[in-house]
Amino acid sequence: MISSVTTGYRFRITFISWWLIWIVVQGMVINSYGASFSQSITDSILCNLLLAGCCLLIINNMKFYLPQKERYWYVLIMSLVLSGIWLVLIKTILKLIYKSDETYVSFLDKSIYIRYMIGFLMIGCMAVISLLWYTLQEQQEANRRKEQAEQMTKDAELLKLRQQLQPHFLFNSLNSISALAGSQPEKARHMIQQLSDFLRGTLKRDEHTSVTLEDELHHLQLYLDIEKVRFGQRLQTAIEIEEDTKKMQIPSLLLQPIVENAIKFGLYDTTGEVMITLSAIQKDKQLQITINNPFDEETAVSTQGTGFGLASIHRRLFLLFARNDLLKTSKAAAVFTTTVLIPQYNYESNHH
Repeated sequence: MISSVTTGYRFRITFISWWLIWIVVQGMVINSYGASFSQSITDSILCNLLLAGCCLLIINNMKFYLPQKERYWYVLIMSLVLSGIWLVLIKTILKLIYKSDETYVSFLDKSIYIRYMIGFLMIGCMAVISLLWYTLQEQQEANRRKEQAEQMTKDAELLKLRQQLQPHFLFNSLNSISALAGSQPEKARHMIQQLSDFLRGTLKRDEHTSVTLEDELHHLQLYLDIEKVRFGQRLQTAIEIEEDTKKMQIPSLLLQPIVENAIKFGLYDTTGEVMITLSAIQKDKQLQITINNPFDEETAVSTQGTGFGLASIHRRLFLLFARNDLLKTSKAAAVFTTTVLIPQYNYESNHH
């Protein structure tokens, strides 16, 4: 909601101080033209109290009706009319008070034009200040609404990306459980329990934007245990992380789809044992995670599919950090490498 300029403590102090100073200045000027001390003070107080009231009136009017660019003439007309009304009121009141003093009445008549100009300048300046204030407030409010809408859109897209990754893994796990149910029921029951623990952890993590690397790796291990039931001794993993990276922050559920991609390209086109390695180091205030898997470009062509896993991770990192350079892949010596950088300053400034 747009706040009124008059609600600020600093404005109130400045506003009151200005009018007190102006009352003294105007009283001294009137007194210098031959008016008595009482006449000068009365004239100055009445003039400026009514003028201050007119200024407050135009401030409140601007709050409820803010003219657009093509209607700025409204401010000029309002200032001219309000200045005229103020002048008529003050002239009438002062003449009623000092109608018997011809010298003062004559001074009052002669000072009409200068009084009108002063009133117009005061009211006009306050109108312009109010216009600028409320225009700025309106723009800030519009920007806040836009940011909130963009944040809601971003959150919805992030949620959609995360939810799209789960069904693929779930269907594969259920197919494996189905295949094991007849021949190895104990193994099937164990896999069901592991899948239950994994999905329960996934649901809990959906509530959090980020977790520590240590927690993320613990959840990843549940996923790897399920995959090892599916692939048996063919799937070998090695995880090496530096001690100072364990408490570093990482977007929740980020590693599972990357490792799933490594398993897909490492195991689906081979019958031998495959080693998937994951390492984590701290580099330039960033968490760097590297995942390696064997890769045969000739046999892997038919299994590449749409590449949704890494594409979705790239999109998610961009939505979280507004950077396109946080996910990189490379191929060398029959090894496919995925490198992820997680800036830590974003978490310090935005997530605490």
